Amino acid sequence: MLRRLYEWTLSKAAHPHAEWWLALFAFVEASFFPVPPHPLLGLMCLAEPKKAVRFAVIATLASVAGGVLGYAIGYFVYESVGTQLLHALGLEQSFPKAACYLREMGFWIFVAKGATPIPFKLLTITAGFIAMPVGTFLLASLVSRSISFMIVGVLFRLFGAPIKAFIDKYLGLVVVGFVALVIAGFAAVALLDGSGHQPTSKGEAAAQPL
Repeated sequence: MLRRLYEWTLSKAAHPHAEWWLALFAFVEASFFPVPPHPLLGLMCLAEPKKAVRFAVIATLASVAGGVLGYAIGYFVYESVGTQLLHALGLEQSFPKAACYLREMGFWIFVAKGATPIPFKLLTITAGFIAMPVGTFLLASLVSRSISFMIVGVLFRLFGAPIKAFIDKYLGLVVVGFVALVIAGFAAVALLDGSGHQPTSKGEAAAQPL
């Protein structure tokens, strides 16, 4: 069954409208959607390795655009929409720490965290809430998303055929690896939350509106 699902998804990744689906996934994931676009990006790169960098650029730009929506949610409607959204995504406990870190370290912590499995929407909504300068936010988003997606694109562009051969042969191991990566993302969120410790007064202050 797993093999059939893989082959079906691979055929869809080569669909003429696949780029639009990739852009949509990358856009909504940056603001409210729980599923990352990386699996679709990877499969599209597998289907057409010569277009891997193009796909990565599309994902990057769409994610940055979606991040602007996340920023707007945090800036304009955090109390009415943002809190409920973070609660639904299970990220509300991580929000105070994220606000504290972004206020203290700004651009660099955004880039570092934005390139990891930590949900990007947590960063974009938090950035809007603390009113991070828009120019800084856009630059940090572009850098972090480029790191996250372009690595995939370049690797598939350079080694597309061998990577596809490996996945075709060891699909089960690849799935296990992807699940491990997802778990790592949740673990990173847990660490960001402080592992159950009470926030410091400095962190609490950083999470207050300007």
